[in-house]
Amino acid sequence: MQIDDHWIPHPDGRLFARSWTPAAPTGAAPLLLLHDSLGCVALWRDFPAALAAATGRRVLAYDRLGFGRSEARRGPLPLDFIADEAGHVLPLLLAQLEIERCALFGHSVGGGMAVHGAAALGARCEALITESAQAFVEDRTVQGLLAARELFQAPEQMQKLARHHGDKAAWVLQAWLGTWLNPAFAGWSLREVLPRVACPVLALHGADDEYGSPRHPELIGRLAGARVELLPGTGHVPHRERPDAVLALVRDWLAAR
Repeated sequence: MQIDDHWIPHPDGRLFARSWTPAAPTGAAPLLLLHDSLGCVALWRDFPAALAAATGRRVLAYDRLGFGRSEARRGPLPLDFIADEAGHVLPLLLAQLEIERCALFGHSVGGGMAVHGAAALGARCEALITESAQAFVEDRTVQGLLAARELFQAPEQMQKLARHHGDKAAWVLQAWLGTWLNPAFAGWSLREVLPRVACPVLALHGADDEYGSPRHPELIGRLAGARVELLPGTGHVPHRERPDAVLALVRDWLAAR
């Protein structure tokens, strides 16, 4: 397995990216991972390497501006940040890494970004995988966020966040909670963009996801023609809770394309 680090120039600061290339790549389009609201490259842990080994594809992940090893972002997130990431950052990233065609894998809010990315890239995106993606803001989402806000009152939780985001940790937390709990964000959804996704879609979701009920993958299935896989006894992070099941589903689904 070859692991390479990349620094991507961005108008507001450099972005950090990492790629995992299997020893015998198949030549299929690489998989680009989009992280969740508190995530970064490091928090994918060993999943990218395992995904590259399982699929035979090059796998890439990057830290969004303000997260992980990427440079800090100034000011609050705009409420259109999900569509903006897909419309402005993904094309820049693919151009810098000289990637013409790709498959997208997005976890949580990264799933929403991947949906927007697949719609915007058109034929350049050959497959889309969403994992625990929120498709709208529901009561369960809000209750999960409120519980998380209480949890992060504990100093040790912020210390854990700072291990991966450094002095950007407080911004990262506010970008998540401040945005998703903002009343002006309550009407956000993927309903308008999902029908514009032309590639095959796999929607993975934990049956016990604390931030979204099965209504989310069901909506993705209905509006984007996705194959929906609901994982029993699984919460918001299936690739960490049930890695073997997720790897097998993704590998077999991609192989059948």
